[in-house]
Amino acid sequence: MARRNRRMRTAPRELPRDGAAYWGTQVQDGPRWAFGEPYMVRQMGSSAATKFYVCPGCNQNIPPGVAHVVAWPRDTGARADDRRHWHKACWDRR
Repeated sequence: MARRNRRMRTAPRELPRDGAAYWGTQVQDGPRWAFGEPYMVRQMGSSAATKFYVCPGCNQNIPPGVAHVVAWPRDTGARADDRRHWHKACWDRR
């Protein structure tokens, strides 16, 4: 008689609600107007960018298909409304 492989059933682990569980998310200093508050930062590839966004650094559009940076405050930015999409160059000179 053949033996069955049994998978152990474990409860799924709780993911942090601030988005820190996404691969590649890192903590960086925020923009000047945030007075050095730490921000969670994630790189968005061009294939994942599917909507228009407005960059807060230059107030210009980020069209779909353009790689950019998503940043939100680490301590106070737990909601999707707190995320901001930046051009990579604008984030670097923040």
